[in-house]
Amino acid sequence: MSDLEKFPSMKIRVLGCSGAIAAGYKTTAFLLDDDALIDAGTGVGDLPLDALARIDHILVTHSHLDHVLSIPLLADSVLRLRGSAARPPIQVHALAQTLDAMKRHLFNGVIWPDFTRLPSAEAPVLELRPFEVGDRLTLGGRTIEVLPARHTVPACGFAIADTSSDDAAHWVFTGDTGPNPELWARLAQLKVSHLVIETAFGNDECELARISQHLCPTELARELKQLGGQVHVHITHIKPGEIHAVMSEVGALITDHRIAALQAGQLIEL
Repeated sequence: MSDLEKFPSMKIRVLGCSGAIAAGYKTTAFLLDDDALIDAGTGVGDLPLDALARIDHILVTHSHLDHVLSIPLLADSVLRLRGSAARPPIQVHALAQTLDAMKRHLFNGVIWPDFTRLPSAEAPVLELRPFEVGDRLTLGGRTIEVLPARHTVPACGFAIADTSSDDAAHWVFTGDTGPNPELWARLAQLKVSHLVIETAFGNDECELARISQHLCPTELARELKQLGGQVHVHITHIKPGEIHAVMSEVGALITDHRIAALQAGQLIEL
């Protein structure tokens, strides 16, 4: 066992990984160590209030509701706690188009109060921070690279490591995406240890996957052929009730990668 395995420096806990909700299913959210969220679906609501108050950063892949709906509720829940502790605003990092969509459709005073200006414009609970594909963010000693995605709205993925070196082990999340040559061109330059990739539909709905710019197992197989090495591949965004069918088709794929369905509550250590 390597020193990195004995003393993991980064932990990612899966809070939700489903494409929709039902009893026991939560939509996409990951907790990076204890201070950052990657997407903010319904799984965020399982965290206790003190854990919610420790979140300083939220990284958002795109504006669809299953990835952002906990942000307004989180802001409301921790406003008093963070204010009384004189904590700075929670930084919400996303593409400029994603932030604009959230401002217009969530924090508009109709669907929800504008927590980018509350409790005051000078000291809000949320602060919106735009990035672009290709940017590298440094958050708490971790490097987060913004990866390209192809979806029905402007979208991205993330490659996360605890150093800025391409030789470091990277946890990669594709976000919601259809076939994406630009992603694999970049991943060929990185050391990828874990890949979280969506497969939202079974092969009987590959046309629907194409229209909605998601993946089905047939397309997943084509995508993974572009990924070198032997990588831990975690399948996410499967609809409730379809996990067995989709994973049966995924399990039939011929690949050197180690593929399994992502599970809520799962802990990945790098």
